[in-house]
Amino acid sequence: MSVQQQVPVSIIYKDLTIGGQRLDLLVDPGVIVELKAVETIREIHSAQLMGYLKSTGHRLGLLINFNRTVLRKGIKRIVC
Repeated sequence: MSVQQQVPVSIIYKDLTIGGQRLDLLVDPGVIVELKAVETIREIHSAQLMGYLKSTGHRLGLLINFNRTVLRKGIKRIVC
């Protein structure tokens, strides 16, 4: 497997292209990993990852929150 960090991506929303976004990690063969260190994962975090998945055409994403005592409880799998 190969891993790329800070991969640039453009989000397309209603015929408007929003640039300047970056994927935290892109793990081949096409898993996007979004890293957070927040008290709780909110809907906006899931929406951000879902936007990345739709814009890139990838289907699987992992939202990982490092602000948890047990790391596996801070992992959310999102499939688009």
